[in-house]
Amino acid sequence: GPRVRFGPSPTGFLHLGGLRTALYNYIFAKKHQGTFILRVEDTDQNRVVPGAAEGIEDMLDWAGIPPDESPGRGGPAGPYVQSLRLELYRRASAALLESGAAYRCFCTPQRLELLRREALRSQQTPRYDNRCRHLTPTEVAQKLSQGLDCVVRFRLEKGVEPFQDLVYGWNKHEVAEVEGDPVILKGDGFPTYHLANVVDDHYMGITHVLRGTEWLASTSKHLLLYKAFGWEPPQFGHLPLLLNKDGGKLSKRQGDIFLERFARDGFLPEALLDIVTNCGSGFTEKQMGRTLEELISQFEVGRITTHSALLDLEALPEFNRIHLTRRIENQGLRQRLIKELQGLVELVYGDQQVDPDVLEKEYMERVLLLRKGHISLLKNLVSSDYSYLWVRPSVSRQQLQTISAEVDEIGKLVLGLMTRQAAALTVEQLNKDLRSLQKQTRETKYSSMMQLLRLALSGQQHGPSVAEMMVTLGAEEVRVRVQRALSS
Repeated sequence: GPRVRFGPSPTGFLHLGGLRTALYNYIFAKKHQGTFILRVEDTDQNRVVPGAAEGIEDMLDWAGIPPDESPGRGGPAGPYVQSLRLELYRRASAALLESGAAYRCFCTPQRLELLRREALRSQQTPRYDNRCRHLTPTEVAQKLSQGLDCVVRFRLEKGVEPFQDLVYGWNKHEVAEVEGDPVILKGDGFPTYHLANVVDDHYMGITHVLRGTEWLASTSKHLLLYKAFGWEPPQFGHLPLLLNKDGGKLSKRQGDIFLERFARDGFLPEALLDIVTNCGSGFTEKQMGRTLEELISQFEVGRITTHSALLDLEALPEFNRIHLTRRIENQGLRQRLIKELQGLVELVYGDQQVDPDVLEKEYMERVLLLRKGHISLLKNLVSSDYSYLWVRPSVSRQQLQTISAEVDEIGKLVLGLMTRQAAALTVEQLNKDLRSLQKQTRETKYSSMMQLLRLALSGQQHGPSVAEMMVTLGAEEVRVRVQRALSS
């Protein structure tokens, strides 16, 4: 099967753009019984953040798209961290020096800076002038013997072959005409992106490179490297940009597109996978609420269009509501949500008198099953709107009397109903029973009676139906709350 890779730089947290690239690679691999590889591209040592590489792998696991081979898992083509593969790059650049496809460059940083300024002054794109390309072997030997610093540059040749991109179709960029010969090995022995990528994709047996469209213009350069090595290149597919909904760049600055933030705020990984594919292309259908299995079965690389994907994060709570509902309906996943909800209640209401009964599994399960579809995040259930689920409200008799003078009569009717119906409360049956109770009052309208009962049970003016509150709280707790309100 195919071998694909996701190659992030460990310079910080994994964000939504990276997640989407990883996801398309994962889906492609699973669709074709292939292998998904995580490779850490840390050749720019100045920018490496300690712990970032492990964090990225952890977030892929959290998102449900774990790599088959990676720094953490190992595999047959390791090591999977570029800074541990320096010998491979050194050998590769030595081979290119040997064949004349590369050369040593002794230009100082000062000279390169002057070239850059000169170009900018005459309003041209800065590029290296290939000066060291023309050094004779004797001159090179002489400079090396003087101990001068050098880098290795790759000779860009004119006349690149066009290549067929899986997304953008036929493409070629005459790189030699617009840029100078690129550095492939830096003075510190570390490779640049171009060399490391080509060498690693070759030795790791990568068959398909799916990466962001920002690399499309470099692909001709990479193909020239493959040709110089005499290696068979992989197939390339470039993914259009992921932008925010007004077409601007997703901002990492506010930190609001990092996966850690979404995980911490209680968003489900499947909602994120759903929203980043929903705004893009590559799938036969486009409805909300798709699972990873559905994404894999609907995926076709030929359906990816070149249009940028516009991400509307304001829609994320709605995506999350759909996936949370699905988790609540799944017996096994529901048990995990119960544990999570128990933790949230203890965290938020721990300092108040929480009745241990509310932490019981049966109670938690009732709350989840009755509120599913109404909440977009599990933590909504510990917001102040739902405090009545966890802590008894303090409601005075006077508050109730302002709604109806028949407080005692209504209280007695409800207490009687709770005694009769204690065993099997259902929302449907209670709605009928409450209607008939209201007919036994002298002058209280149905809406007022509901307002009064809602206040007595929850201390709130609005919220779920009174019948749902009663089913959730259970007959015994309804009796306690009504009695408390009457006698306060």
